[in-house]
Amino acid sequence: MSPRACRWVRFSGAAAVLAAIVWRLGAGPFRDGIRAVDARVLLAGLCIGLGTTICCAWRWTVVARGLGIELDLPAAVAAYYRSIFLNLTLPGGVVGDVHRGVRHGRDAGDVGRGLRAVAWERTAGQVVQVLPTLVVLLALPSPVRSFVVPIAVGVAGATIGVALLVDRARPRGRSWWARARRGVARDVRAGLLARRALPVVAVTSALVVVGHALTFLVAARAAGVSAPPTRMLPLALLAMLGMVVPGIAGWGPREGATAWVFGAAGLGADQGVATAVVYGVMVLVAALPGALVLLGARLDSPLRNLVAGARTDGVADA
Repeated sequence: MSPRACRWVRFSGAAAVLAAIVWRLGAGPFRDGIRAVDARVLLAGLCIGLGTTICCAWRWTVVARGLGIELDLPAAVAAYYRSIFLNLTLPGGVVGDVHRGVRHGRDAGDVGRGLRAVAWERTAGQVVQVLPTLVVLLALPSPVRSFVVPIAVGVAGATIGVALLVDRARPRGRSWWARARRGVARDVRAGLLARRALPVVAVTSALVVVGHALTFLVAARAAGVSAPPTRMLPLALLAMLGMVVPGIAGWGPREGATAWVFGAAGLGADQGVATAVVYGVMVLVAALPGALVLLGARLDSPLRNLVAGARTDGVADA
């Protein structure tokens, strides 16, 4: 399937999910979610978003340096904000990450390595998100508790398989598969499992998961959900897994997953949709510094040209 066809499939799927929710529940939960947003909720989202973005950027710098390309933290934070904003406002959900990898790769003189650094950084975040989710789902009641044990066994088996792949990869063979295997093993060892990288990648990824879950709990409370945190945390982590699926500027799979999770937990699908709407608004507002980064980049180039022209004129007049 071509990339364009994949984009249309994702767009159509997200639109179908939203249409099904409106058909089944009406537009009321969406209106309730919008009305539940106030200045305190948005401020909480901005503060939590700042923390999670710094953690993501720090993780990215560590992975990039492990792959041999330098990246300082302030530049990484600005680029990550821009990436999140683009992911949330453009179809596909990954445009910002691709832009971030290409931009950094061009600055470092190696686009391929820049893209690989972003890919491994994002992969590490997703892997770490799964692990605490499984722990919480095993420890606390949830709608999927009966399925958690076989899923955990499958994840453990996959983890062991990847570890064996990385450990046994040797510089032999000229086939495509052999070269790819060596490349993956080299990147994982240097970018993720190195002594200086692994603790930072693990801790920052865990903090990002905590931040996203806290944002979800704030959104649920603002939407009027009064269930205790011990009941809400498994639902938050389950809904966050559904949010990994790209939608229409973030909308679609998020509302569908949250509606299903809340409905299965007996809290009402309408409450789930309202919570997802509040969460979506919080995340979008938290990403607005990325729009300022984009605007600054657009203004920076003409300003540099203007300054350079003024200097040239000054030298000529002298």
